Amino acid sequence: MGYGLLKGKRGIIFGALDENSIAWKTAERVHEEGGSFVLTNAPIAMRMGTISQLAEKTGANVIPADATSLEDLEKLISESVEVLGGKIDFVLHSIGMSVNVRKGRVYSDQKYDWTAKGWDVSAGSFHKVMQVLYKQDAMNEWGSIVALSYIAAQRVFPDYNDMADNKAFLESIARSFGYFFGRDKNVRVNTISQSPTPTTAGKGVKGFNGFILYAEKMSPLGNASALDCANYTVSLFSDLTRKVTLQNLFHDGGFSNMGVSDAVMQAFEEQQNP
Repeated sequence: MGYGLLKGKRGIIFGALDENSIAWKTAERVHEEGGSFVLTNAPIAMRMGTISQLAEKTGANVIPADATSLEDLEKLISESVEVLGGKIDFVLHSIGMSVNVRKGRVYSDQKYDWTAKGWDVSAGSFHKVMQVLYKQDAMNEWGSIVALSYIAAQRVFPDYNDMADNKAFLESIARSFGYFFGRDKNVRVNTISQSPTPTTAGKGVKGFNGFILYAEKMSPLGNASALDCANYTVSLFSDLTRKVTLQNLFHDGGFSNMGVSDAVMQAFEEQQNP
């Protein structure tokens, strides 16, 4: 059931791959709330996923773009404004990739050209997206830009590898560019630090099932699902959060403020006293 929170608003959603994607769930919820949007992803990702089904379901146009290419982004944003019939009100950046993770290289033995590629896709692309939006003056006043992060930007999760560095950089870019977007355009920029979520990208991290189980036991409200995140993103796209900007917003059932939980302590005690 929708509340009309995004009625008449226009946007761009990056990163919808399949129905497990947070971007996919967000697109569905934005559609339910009355928003219209362009879907985009890298051409190779579009061949792997089922984005055309989402486009048909939500009435969205699909414009392929490599988010690391300024030329592609300039074309994407100018065409989106034309297709949607006006400036942009919201943008979701849901993009992340580590070649080191994919290839099984541990953090202490990175291949640095892979590291650079992962940084460019996962964090540098966010700066590029905002730079093009800013230079084209493509955002409406009081628009909202959101990127997805993870608590490994602040805490050590060894197998998250260089993606932790990428997320830390992503959050810094959001704050730094968010200042200029707020000062000059009255546009807000935030990141959501989401619970571990079984997306296609997430499941590629070694030990990911352990991450999920541990976080579930630690969080007083349990893990936030992809749909939960979509709902939260909708609230940040809406006019209800006009003065929220430069924030890294933890959306994790309380995990980020926990030291230890009864459930985790019980699990360790059971191991010691079987």
